[in-house]
Amino acid sequence: MSEPVNGQERLPAVWEGAAEALPGVARIAGTAWLRSASWAVGAGSRSARNLAKAMTDPKAAGELVRGVAEDVAEATRAISSVATAVSGGVPLPRALFEASVTLSSVMAPEEAPRKERELTLRERGEELLRKSRDVWSDDEAHPAYGRILDELAPDEARILLLLLRGGPQPSVDVRTGGPVGMVSSSLVSAGMNMIGPRAGVRYLDEVPAYLNNLFRLGLIWFSREQLEDPLEYQVVEAQPDVLEAMHSVRFAKIVRRSIHLTPFGIDFCKTCLVDEQETTNLPEHELPEE
Repeated sequence: MSEPVNGQERLPAVWEGAAEALPGVARIAGTAWLRSASWAVGAGSRSARNLAKAMTDPKAAGELVRGVAEDVAEATRAISSVATAVSGGVPLPRALFEASVTLSSVMAPEEAPRKERELTLRERGEELLRKSRDVWSDDEAHPAYGRILDELAPDEARILLLLLRGGPQPSVDVRTGGPVGMVSSSLVSAGMNMIGPRAGVRYLDEVPAYLNNLFRLGLIWFSREQLEDPLEYQVVEAQPDVLEAMHSVRFAKIVRRSIHLTPFGIDFCKTCLVDEQETTNLPEHELPEE
């Protein structure tokens, strides 16, 4: 920034060089304009709000320094254009005006437009009903889909594609069995499945958490019913974790269940995850239980 000399603020060297390039009387007017521009740039960089934030936030401080450097560079380019234009025969007032337009974003940046008043819940409801009566409305996707995409992990998207293309997936619970189990059965391990390997997820240990999140978002549901094809369960029941759970108790039994997409989840996948040509001849999923 410029340094005061005899009570007045001195222009940076590169700006003074640009002023010297202006001929005759133009140099006097140009120098005065440059001083005004210099003060404006400096005033912008000394914004009390920006400085207060920079004092407590290192990131904000770095952004402030970069902003000042960019402002000075922009101002220097504008000043050089004045000298070039005047030297080329452009009238000084016109050259200064054009440079001022270029520099306006540095000297007095426009404030962001004020946010409109937030609607009340009743007003939002009325707006929603108004749109429902609009027969010409072309809204296709559910408004929640954008938020859901922000709350999904990449592995969860792969799980959704598996369910969409591969259909409902088998899962098993291991419970205590035998004579005692016929009266009172205790849960040993629940919801074991092959969804992680089949979907090709990166973090297999996170599959239970992934499924919980997908259920929270209303995209999948856990059915107590088993799939029609019993062969679907053979691979699951042969997995080490299932065998370990069965061997952890004296008597064990397996309860077969299944995992499905909800109708909302099916529409979400068709809208957000696959092309239109892939939305036909897809496996069917059961409707969630009441």
